[in-house]
Amino acid sequence: MADGEISRTRQPYSGPVFTARIDRRDYKYRDEMINRLMYTYKSGIAQIDQISGGFDAGTNILILAPPMSLGDQLAYALTRPLTGEYAIILSTNERAAEVVDAFKLAGADKRFTGVIDAITKSSTPTIVDTPRLMFVSSPTDLTGIGIKFSNMIETIFEGDFSDGEAGLFPPPIRFCVNSISTLLMYRRLEVLYQFLHVLTAKLKKIEGVGVYLLNSESFDEKTLSLIKQLMTCVIEIKVEQNVNFLRIRGITGVSGDWIKFQVTKGQVVILP
Repeated sequence: MADGEISRTRQPYSGPVFTARIDRRDYKYRDEMINRLMYTYKSGIAQIDQISGGFDAGTNILILAPPMSLGDQLAYALTRPLTGEYAIILSTNERAAEVVDAFKLAGADKRFTGVIDAITKSSTPTIVDTPRLMFVSSPTDLTGIGIKFSNMIETIFEGDFSDGEAGLFPPPIRFCVNSISTLLMYRRLEVLYQFLHVLTAKLKKIEGVGVYLLNSESFDEKTLSLIKQLMTCVIEIKVEQNVNFLRIRGITGVSGDWIKFQVTKGQVVILP
């Protein structure tokens, strides 16, 4: 592989293929790039950041949450881009405009927030992609999702996603799937597993982090176990007497005890 090149190792998979291939030599701001080693993504959860500094580049996080919990809000809080970062959200439940509004209310800069919308195009088939908003026909279109994801990643790497590019290379990208539960309603587990296998591997290659939301009460243990195999760590949520608790599994040195929390304006707040 050529010096500085970031490439994808092809997986033995006949389904959706991620086609982006980024070469550092093609990056338009290469003379301004700040090379970074072992970038760490702040989680906003003190129990993680104080022990490890945050999530290592290439981390994939599964959030297992019951209905009517703060699972969605936690997923978005972990995906909210900090200064110099980007966020991409695959939305199977909300329209792009609603996702952008949610991140804006959380204090995110919309110039660095992209959405792959799997909802809107079914009712507005003529809607047109932009660098930061891309659309697929439905959550069943895994091939289309893969292509849009690769296109958006490539746009970020080439410096065409937004003005005010930070110059970090590889650009730090947070990616969120909201949600795996919806995708499982439309595609067989085996197909979705292969899709997520390629996706999680891609996030590792580009040194991003992935956040994946899954309903903990709608699927059997086989399904949960199979999805967990693709993840670096798991954050479980439970609700007792209208209070949300989380526990963290898979991060060295971080306690697995249940802790109370809430999410306020995109920030995770740990409660006594």
